Amino acid sequence: MPDRKRITLKDIARELGISVSTASRALNSYAGISEETIKLVKEFAEKNNYVPNTMAVNFRKNKTMTVGLIVPELVHYFFSSVISGAISTAKKHNYSILVSQTDEKLKNEVFAIRTMLSSSVDGLLISVSNETVDGDNIQEFLDEGRPVVQFDKVLDAINTPKVVVDDYQGAYDAVKHLIHEGYSKIAHINGLPHVKNSQERLRGYRKALIDHGIEASDSWVLHCHEISEEEGFAFAKELMTSTNPPDAIFCITDLVAMGAMKYLKQAKIKIPEEVGLIGFSNWDMANFVSPSLSSIDQYAYQMGEKAMELLVEAIKNNEIGKNQIHETKPQLVVRESSKRLS
Repeated sequence: MPDRKRITLKDIARELGISVSTASRALNSYAGISEETIKLVKEFAEKNNYVPNTMAVNFRKNKTMTVGLIVPELVHYFFSSVISGAISTAKKHNYSILVSQTDEKLKNEVFAIRTMLSSSVDGLLISVSNETVDGDNIQEFLDEGRPVVQFDKVLDAINTPKVVVDDYQGAYDAVKHLIHEGYSKIAHINGLPHVKNSQERLRGYRKALIDHGIEASDSWVLHCHEISEEEGFAFAKELMTSTNPPDAIFCITDLVAMGAMKYLKQAKIKIPEEVGLIGFSNWDMANFVSPSLSSIDQYAYQMGEKAMELLVEAIKNNEIGKNQIHETKPQLVVRESSKRLS
């Protein structure tokens, strides 16, 4: 056999005196190939450092075994957890992932999707940007005959599988908890009004107030544009310096809640004695700030796993435009920032 670092199927077949197809079938333990031949081929391949030519295999299958993953932010606990879950599942199915971020900009999302198309990915996972409204760019991907799975921030108008958390229930549970802890003037720092998860969390917030006969005030609902710590700080200041300040704040994300906490501490407003605070996402850091932050767990890692499983299934079955909702139930995690009563 030639002295080389990487041998081919032809080398294995020639050295063992079998056909190339028999060598290939033996490596994959196909039925009809004797156990003796399978053992012989596998031992020879391992001894000689055989590495399958996956590019050639995938070319024959008309697949790249690569999928795209587009998120608003990479350096974000929620999305990084989703990515980890997706990558873990992708590896089990021998897929690689190309990851891109949009910075919540539609133009970046369009560019990322077209880049994924030009890279011939087999499918796409996407959480849409705050600027995405009609989804024409996603439809462009579907029109190329490649499946898409949306997660977290999704567009109902685009027919794809969707993996989401029950934002309504999570918000309802957060506000209900605050009410049970004795808070009665509860504000909400929300996201952009047209974004679906913002809409659902606002709906849950309002329904919890109505169900418990608690006062609601439009002045206590503020809308972030960037969902940032800075906005949390600024809006908490606006709320607490108003003529009718709240005694609790429910925030669209933990990051916004961290900003609100920063202001409350700077203003020497005691948490949770004077003002209760709760976020949404259950970041790791929620455990380590002081006071620790109550939050709603979205199970981001599991969301990534589920979204990737659905995409692999859609690729395998060549399913385009299948509209289905997979909704995860959130979990209230009570910590120091909202626990006022013993």
